Amino acid sequence: MFNQKRTVAVFLSLLFAASACRLVGSGRMVTPPPAATIEPATLQPTTESADQAPDRIESTALPTATAGDSSPVAPATEAAVFEVGEEITIPYLRGLKITGSPITFEQELTDTVFYQQHLVSYMSEGNKIYGLLTIPNQEQPERGFKAVVFNHGYIPPDSYRTTERYTAYVDYLARNGLVVFKIDMRGHGNSEGEATGSYFSPGYTIDAIAALKSLQTLDFVDPQGIGMWGHSMAGNLVLRAMLIEPDVQAGVIFAGAVYSYDDFATYGIDDDTFRPRPTPEGSEQPRRSQQIFEAYGRPDTQVDYWRAVSLTENIEFLERPVQIHHAADDPVVSIQYSEGLAAVLLAGGKEYEFYTYEGGGHNLASPYFDQAMLRTVNFLRDEL
Repeated sequence: MFNQKRTVAVFLSLLFAASACRLVGSGRMVTPPPAATIEPATLQPTTESADQAPDRIESTALPTATAGDSSPVAPATEAAVFEVGEEITIPYLRGLKITGSPITFEQELTDTVFYQQHLVSYMSEGNKIYGLLTIPNQEQPERGFKAVVFNHGYIPPDSYRTTERYTAYVDYLARNGLVVFKIDMRGHGNSEGEATGSYFSPGYTIDAIAALKSLQTLDFVDPQGIGMWGHSMAGNLVLRAMLIEPDVQAGVIFAGAVYSYDDFATYGIDDDTFRPRPTPEGSEQPRRSQQIFEAYGRPDTQVDYWRAVSLTENIEFLERPVQIHHAADDPVVSIQYSEGLAAVLLAGGKEYEFYTYEGGGHNLASPYFDQAMLRTVNFLRDEL
């Protein structure tokens, strides 16, 4: 299984438990520094600034919601069937057969000294999904390169461009020997399908798993050496994917949100992630999230449906390690989302690393960017 004695994970977990979630005046949980300093000498330095990270998302008010009771409840059962919204429940998704396809190389982009870049496509639920694929300019390992499915956070679909945003993140991973597959979620860029958001639709999660399955068809990729990286709303996507797809070997989450779904009701989100595009003018069909709220009320894991949807209520299905990064000054997604997830992982005996940063905002911008990315690369090298 996993190495349960990894220095950083165990050190953080023991201090986390010993301090009983020690709080300071601001109400933020303090995560102690790692036991040893991570030396970057063996890694290629990034030449791009974190200022090239995705632009800050504009704030949008969240409708008022009431938090559910946090009392312990039993995990969701396989037998439950829900007429509305069943497609986002963990039991349903675990029974779904998700497939990929051969990857089509659509266009060769400008290479760098460290890696090649290609615009490629694959199929997901009948939709043609595009993405950026990087391939290291180095000798291929015997079993193939390790790879990462890179999942973007919320970007207005109409303004999304494949080769824009997240360039510094992709560059850092790619120049350190990983195959990076930054996918354009359905409805973004030239990808077919409807942009539905992550929290109340399974579409993006299915796209990400289909991307992993498609990477497994490439002869230069290690089919059992693929992880996922996700930012903001894609933190929800990455954890959900890890609960339903055993081939996700490791997950990294930057400033992620919505794990228990009670947390969504409590903290909200200061962006439009949970609000899909408006329905066509004159349409009487409500949004899926509205249908779900009307059927089951606001998120509350005392309700069977929300217990089946909740990622943390189904954390028993997590079999691979997770690394979490979050800035205390994040203005978009509260760090309490990550603190809550870390507490569940600790209680469940799961392998994880949790790093907090005093600054850097929602994108963990400089001067925190390089440290977060270095930890990411080291984690993926160890776990893939």
